[in-house]
Amino acid sequence: MSESVTVTTLEQAKDKGWPPNIQAAFKRMSPASRYLGLEILDVDMETLTVQVAFNASEELCNMWGGVQGGMVAAMLDDVMSFAVGLDLNWGQISPTLEIKVSMLAPARPGRLYASGTVIKRGKSVGFIESELKDADGNVLATGSSTATFVTLKKKD
Repeated sequence: MSESVTVTTLEQAKDKGWPPNIQAAFKRMSPASRYLGLEILDVDMETLTVQVAFNASEELCNMWGGVQGGMVAAMLDDVMSFAVGLDLNWGQISPTLEIKVSMLAPARPGRLYASGTVIKRGKSVGFIESELKDADGNVLATGSSTATFVTLKKKD
């Protein structure tokens, strides 16, 4: 992850040459990403990797104080979706066909970091991997998914 200027606006994302799917998140972030506390940190177009942070609130926790497993899965799904969408065009989406998440340690509220990388991209499907870490760099969960590519039809 580069330690350059923090990108907080659509204009900055455009200036960095970030692709349409990343720019769209600055234009209008999805309610789910906003609920998870998503912040896009870096994009590497060469390796098709996205680095993000999640500001995990206590609202994401189970009754024992850990981030609920479904929320961890949602975080990994989110970062993998951004990664696989790096080379999509405007009007294309990449729905998840399947996802696998391995929980390695409890995630606690606070700042969590995730990366998603495209392992292989074909004509109609992509294979993606991800990791979720705490602020100390400990791996909390890993994920892998398969996504398909869909071109949305324009409304008449």
